Formats: sequence, structure tokens, C-alpha cells
Amino acid sequence: MRTLLSARPVVGPGTHERARRHRVTSPRGGQEPRLPVAVLAAAFLFNLGQGVLRPSLPLYLQRSFAATYSMVTLIPVVFGAGKWIVSLPTGYLLDRLGRSLMIWGLLLIAFIDVASVLTSTYGVFLGLRALSGVGWAMFATVATTSVVNLPAAQRRGRAVSVLLMSETSGLLLGSAGGGWLYQGAGVASPFVFEAACMLVAAVTVGRWASLAAHQSRAPRKSRDQRLLGAVLRTPGVLLMGLTNAVLIAIQTGVLVFLFPLYLVDRGGVGPETVGFLVSLNVLGRLLALWLGGSVSDRWGRMRVLIPGLLSYAALLGSLTFLRHPGALGLWSLAIGAAAGFVAALPTALIGDQVPPPLLGVAIGWLRMMTDSGQILGPLVMGALADAVDLSTPFLFGAALLIATAWQCRQARVLTGSTDE
Repeated sequence: MRTLLSARPVVGPGTHERARRHRVTSPRGGQEPRLPVAVLAAAFLFNLGQGVLRPSLPLYLQRSFAATYSMVTLIPVVFGAGKWIVSLPTGYLLDRLGRSLMIWGLLLIAFIDVASVLTSTYGVFLGLRALSGVGWAMFATVATTSVVNLPAAQRRGRAVSVLLMSETSGLLLGSAGGGWLYQGAGVASPFVFEAACMLVAAVTVGRWASLAAHQSRAPRKSRDQRLLGAVLRTPGVLLMGLTNAVLIAIQTGVLVFLFPLYLVDRGGVGPETVGFLVSLNVLGRLLALWLGGSVSDRWGRMRVLIPGLLSYAALLGSLTFLRHPGALGLWSLAIGAAAGFVAALPTALIGDQVPPPLLGVAIGWLRMMTDSGQILGPLVMGALADAVDLSTPFLFGAALLIATAWQCRQARVLTGSTDE
């Protein structure tokens, strides 16, 4: 258990020293590096395209392939599998191939979008969506690593929060306009729009990636399988990977798939009201992302994460007692805020603990754990809803959050960490 969290503070002398050494080797000399705006813009465009495609993809499948429900739900499974397979290898390749991996991932998705429109076979379409997950992993792993690796430890939580805010903003706008684009511009238009977003994003990060390649001329160390072992032995990494898996399992398995059904079944609201209440959840997440990262930079990651997880659990579990649409709307906003408040903290804590040479592998592993939660969450939560009751996944999710908070507290107590 002592390997779960360092005995030193999460933001303490060790992390400050690593950040200082990293700044000295930066091309800007003693000036503290800033967040790469090109990466934030690309993340927004990337998720804008993904958001446009998300609501229209089931409609496209039914129209083009006469898809059944199982055929529709298989798409996110293979997409998540593609991400799961490639996230960790991308972390290994980052130090060897550099940030051009991000550009190749964007171009791969653009190519797949065009190919998806041209195919008339569901099996081929399914394989293409799995490859799209590969491109997603290439972009997201490099983007997250570049953001986590730049700022000093005192600002890392805010840096991760800004990246997540860029992603959430693009996803929110894209989801709002996806159905309109599908209906007004044709069934293939969401794919074309996403491809265009990927191309613009690739151009946006192209110059930034080339400048980074010219500035980094240090010889690259060979990457072998022992690096993952070194990453997992780093205090806090294993626990934060499990924490991220739990958070994304609840996000996808409960809030994305089952919460709309709960609103209809228990709240008795119509489709228009469901859309509004779900949008409140996304809005709450967006508003709280910056707050969680900023507070953790000031007070310490674990000191903020533990009460954040417990608050999230209380809101998620108490939702099962609500029926009035007004109360459900308020809880939807609050649950989104609770989820956003803790979303950036596992990534920021890993950035604090892992030295820069291992950070690519660490983020790749963290992404793989996140993808595991995205794959297993809908399967487990859906099975619980079918076998017991629609309220069960919400209660089970709350129990998982409490157990995770308890593990964080135990690790902190056993190591004597104070997060000061």
C-alpha cells in the first residue's frame, strides 16, 4: 500500500525540483513555459467533430445498414477497443517519433470518416470505427502529455482543467448541432464535417509540432517494457489509474446511457426535457473543471480529491430518491459539477509524481485505464439495471466512489502524507 502515494506532499520539493530542471532545459531559458494554444485549439476542433457525429451516428446506422440496437451499441465498444490497444504504445513511441503522432492521428480519423461514408458493408464500417479509436488515442495521448509536461507543479491542475474544458466545449457545441446538420445537410454531412475539423486541427498543431521537434535535439533513450514497470512503481500512479477508470465508468455507464432513461422512466419527462436536463449535466461539468484544478494546485491533490469523490457519491446515490423535474434538473447540474471538479486531478497527480522522461508512458497507461472504464462501464451498469433495477447502477456507482475515496485516504494515512 505504501507504493500508492508518496510520503512527500503531492506538490512538494520533489515535484518543484523536477519542474525546475525541466524549465532549465526548455528553449525559452528561465522563462516558464506556457500552455500550447495550438493543442487547446486542436482539442476543441477534435471534440467539435466528435460531438457532431455522436447524435447522428445511430441514425446513420439505421438508415444505411438497417442496424439493430446491438449493432448500434457495438460501435462504441470497438471504438473504445481501438483506443485501449493503442494508448500505451503511443506513450512509448512519443519519445521516439515525437508530436507528429498527434498529426497522424488526426489525419487517420479524417481518412476514416471519408471511407466510412463510401462503404456499404457494416463489417467494414465497424472495422473503420475501431481504426478511428486508434487515431483518437494517438491524438489524445500526445495532447495530454504535452499539457501535463509543460507547466510547473503549482499550475498543473489548472493546465489539465483547461484542456478538459476545451474538449468539453467542443463536444457540447458539436452535440447541439449534430442532429441539425444531419437533417439539413444530408446523412453523410456529419462525417464530412468531422473530417474537416480533423484537417483544420492537423494544420493548427502542425507548426507547433515542427517547432517542438527542432527545439528538442537531445538523444532519445531506448524504450523497453521495463519503463511501464517503473511507471507503475511510482507512488500514486496505480491508484490514480484505477480512480480514472471508476470515474469514466460512471460517466459513460450511468450518466451517458442510463441517466436519460431514468429521467423518462422515473421523472416522467419528455424527450425535449431530457435533452435540457442532460445539457445541465454537461454545463455543470464545464463550470467546475477550472475550479477543481485551481483548488488542487493551492491545497493539494489528495486533499481536494477525497472530499470531491465523497460529494460526487452523495449526489449520485441521492438521485434515486428524486422524481420532480425541477429537483432532477438541479441534481443533474450538481452531479455534472461534482464530476468536473475531480476530473482533472488523477492526471495532474500523475504529472506531479512521474519524471518527464517517463511521462509519455504514464499518460498512455492512464489513457488505457480510462478506456477500460469506458468499455466496462456500460456493460456492467447495463447488466445491473436489467438484472435488478434502474436505480441500482446509480447506487453501485456511489459505492465505487466511496471505495475509491477510502483507498485514497488509506494511502494518505499509511504514508503520512499531508498534502501541504
